[in-house]
Amino acid sequence: MKDKNVEDGAASGVSRRQLVKYAGVGATFVAASPLAAASPAAADAGDDRRHGGGSRGRVWRAGDHHVHSEYSGSFDTSTNPPTFHKGADAVYPIVTNAIMAKHFGLTWAMCTDHGGPTHSKVNLEQAYPDLLLSRQLVPDVLQFWGMEFDAPALDHHTLMIPHHKDEAQQLYELESRFAKRDAFPTDPGRDTEAKMIEFLKTAKDMRNKPLVIAHHTSRSATGLGVYGQDTPREFRNGNNVAPDIYVGFEGAPGHQAGPLNAKARGGYGNYPTHGGFDQMTARVGGLWDALLGEGRRWWITATSDSHVHWTRGGSDFWPGEYSKTYVLARQDYADIMDGLRGGRIWVGTGDLITSLDLTASGQRRSAAMGETLTVSRRSRTDVDIEIRFRPLAGRNANGDHPEVRRVDLIVGQVTGPSADLDSDTNPTTKVVARFGPRDWRRQGHEYVIRYTLRNVETDLYARVRGTSTDEAEPLADGLESPWDDLWFYSNPVFVQVR
Repeated sequence: MKDKNVEDGAASGVSRRQLVKYAGVGATFVAASPLAAASPAAADAGDDRRHGGGSRGRVWRAGDHHVHSEYSGSFDTSTNPPTFHKGADAVYPIVTNAIMAKHFGLTWAMCTDHGGPTHSKVNLEQAYPDLLLSRQLVPDVLQFWGMEFDAPALDHHTLMIPHHKDEAQQLYELESRFAKRDAFPTDPGRDTEAKMIEFLKTAKDMRNKPLVIAHHTSRSATGLGVYGQDTPREFRNGNNVAPDIYVGFEGAPGHQAGPLNAKARGGYGNYPTHGGFDQMTARVGGLWDALLGEGRRWWITATSDSHVHWTRGGSDFWPGEYSKTYVLARQDYADIMDGLRGGRIWVGTGDLITSLDLTASGQRRSAAMGETLTVSRRSRTDVDIEIRFRPLAGRNANGDHPEVRRVDLIVGQVTGPSADLDSDTNPTTKVVARFGPRDWRRQGHEYVIRYTLRNVETDLYARVRGTSTDEAEPLADGLESPWDDLWFYSNPVFVQVR
């Protein structure tokens, strides 16, 4: 049975005039041409080839789980209850973001507005009806409901709610009970790690399980490994409590257009990003590798954090214009969320590539991103790694035709939980091989790289990154154009030796 709140009427055609009426500036940007005529990068991203191994028609689908609308506003706390004003922080209607997401090749997106005193009521009574309308007006983009959660004792997080008939009430319950800024008057008891753990326990016990993903995790860091609001200990504690809820962080934060207006890339004004990626992800053998080395299924994503487009003085690209999170899934809310939960994810910037597959094989078995290959030590334990990627056929949103200059295979050992909850290194993690254009072979529209890990005797994981630059490791970012510094990262495949 269809969810009447969401689906009814979506199949009927919507005129461009209706879109412009509700969407404003974003619609006028694309109204001069049919919405179906997306950019070349968008068309390239819509790869409908099937993947093997029981995929049931899953393909790589690009999306963005961190997008702001005009409901990221301000509150006048001189009144009781506080008076909400739209558009103080982010300026675009929800449907504008959906239109632009479609234009730049996304098939799913998520509205994640800032909280504030009594914002849970604003979400329920004002923003959610606009989301329902946007779903009708732009049915080709699956639009998730949630928020940029004011996580107790931490920086912001995605709180993604599963698509179901009571999704608005579910978000209202979680935001009103646990968001640290929702209480009015302010309640200091909400801003504690104990409250965050209580929130995660509550979420874990819900029938419709949400997802929680940390945002711009090192934006408050003051140096390399000198963290601010988000710490390794807090990630471990949260993931221990709810491993199927608290599943990762943004590898590439939003606000990537900052340098185009002489601002810090990502908004990282204290310690910079590296190649557009947070230090927790970009440093080989750093925090992400430390978490993976414990066997944690901890994934990375890439988002726009769109508030105000850079051409209007902001620091942002439109959803999908620069950063994309690809999920191997059907065009279905539940399967996309399952892919995010399970690590069937790779991320990229600037449409350097439009498809990426990483497979580990051995002893007539195979596993892909987010999965585990189990091999027996009683047999020969060579593990074959295959990397497949598809370069952009046309031009990206900047009018460029970027080219991959190098692909790195990164491998680390899985040694189990660390006794040091503050540890942010995995000394076993190394770049085991670097590949240039002479090392890959063309097969149809794809390039293929093969490499063998010999005599594997310990549990490990493998992940891949690639770049348009000649940097051996991603350098600290300055005010260079983000379009000249493109990277892609896979999530890991695990190998278990038994």
